[in-house]
Amino acid sequence: MPLPLTSAGADLARYREQFPVFRKSIYLNSCSLGPLSLRSRAMVGQYLDEWDARGASAWYDTWLPALERLRAAYAEVIGAGAGTIALHPSISSALTAVAESLDYRRRPQVVTTSLDFPTVAYQWLGKVGDGVEVRIVPSPDGTTVPVELLAEAIGDRTALVATSHVFFTTGAIQDLSALSIACQRAGTLLFVDGYHGAGQVPVDVAASGVDFYAAGGLKWLLGGSGIAFLYSNPATTSHLAPRTAGWFGHAAPFDFEIEPLVLRSDGRRFESGTPSVASVYAQLAGLDLLREAGLGRVQAATRELTTDLVERAEALGLAPRVAAQAAQRSAIVTIPRSDPKADVRALAEAGIIADARPGLVRLSPYFYNTVDDHAAALEVLAHG
Repeated sequence: MPLPLTSAGADLARYREQFPVFRKSIYLNSCSLGPLSLRSRAMVGQYLDEWDARGASAWYDTWLPALERLRAAYAEVIGAGAGTIALHPSISSALTAVAESLDYRRRPQVVTTSLDFPTVAYQWLGKVGDGVEVRIVPSPDGTTVPVELLAEAIGDRTALVATSHVFFTTGAIQDLSALSIACQRAGTLLFVDGYHGAGQVPVDVAASGVDFYAAGGLKWLLGGSGIAFLYSNPATTSHLAPRTAGWFGHAAPFDFEIEPLVLRSDGRRFESGTPSVASVYAQLAGLDLLREAGLGRVQAATRELTTDLVERAEALGLAPRVAAQAAQRSAIVTIPRSDPKADVRALAEAGIIADARPGLVRLSPYFYNTVDDHAAALEVLAHG
């Protein structure tokens, strides 16, 4: 096994064996999908065994408590309090719950940026015919969006700023506290898409003051697809109620009463239907692994790996597109290329799993990677 970068990752090297993909490949694509761990596979198998042995009776003493454990585990990752987490199958679902909770009559505008994942803008672009206005703030350098530009776009007609914690192509980290202050000054709510941030970078929703934060298992939290969450700040969102009300958002779902519709008093009112228990189990295992490894140590090792990858790419003249300041960089490192899809195919032929975005090859190391992984990938790109 290749040696890890420094002592920050030395104690985490043993976790590489938890991810079978490394037996046959170098995996540098955690930003697209976290690799499957042995623990998650075992936990999904446990769910299937319970389903087979007990059927629906497992809901009451096993699966519903698992949902509670997952809400608590997500809250721990982002520094949230109890009762602030709603489970969703995707970020799109979480976005819909928020979008359908807002009153656009006096404040019809939603502000986002040109660097955000398209799902964020799509949610409100689909409502333009209903009188919603979408303002997309451009990036001046193609890498970041200064907080000042977003602040200038916010006014007394702005209902919500919806943007990313970490931009999905450039990996630039936004200053959530500064964004929150700008929104608070304008009386505007802030929704943060944290899918590309939670896990790999520190998150403290209480300290940053955001109103909503959404992330999930697909990427850095190692839970796979089908499970996500929405944090809502009780101090600023308790007056909101989604018009897309769902069964699990009801205050007493197992009373099965149609009327009246009484939503839960905490963040769970933003939930919709029955969660995928298999996805819940996979995510519980992923979070358990991160907790055992130590999320702070995971993040420290990942920062060191990011620095190594950027410096190696620069030394080879590959001109990685990353934020100018190291403190704004995450483990999403993109390299401009004329034919990124062909490069990704060449990497795959060399046993290296990466991803492409328009004009870019995207490499995304995590704590289980090594500097030798970087050297192998960049060798292909430099001489391909």
